[in-house]
Amino acid sequence: MTEPSVAQRLVGDIAPKLAQLTDDVVFGDVWARPELARRDRSLLTVAALVTNGSTEQLVAHLRIAQGNGLTQDELVEAITHLAFYAGWPRAMSAIAVARTVFAEERA
Repeated sequence: MTEPSVAQRLVGDIAPKLAQLTDDVVFGDVWARPELARRDRSLLTVAALVTNGSTEQLVAHLRIAQGNGLTQDELVEAITHLAFYAGWPRAMSAIAVARTVFAEERA
């Protein structure tokens, strides 16, 4: 038996279709398209999450971004750059999330 996906563990009990769509469409299709490297998709995703203030989703995507080759310095620089386009409060909130995620990795 295969282990449940992250989406299945997070929402599968209450929203099994949402978990399935996340697995099959978002990560199974969109993220697998060859036109952009996974690293680039991660940078775009982090930028979108910072821009719309989705800090809950940012936690996981900062980890995914590092797994896809982005460094902590690059992620911090992206968030700093976005302060001028997405707004200072959103960048400050995103940096607080990044600090927590990066500290957990060092522990």
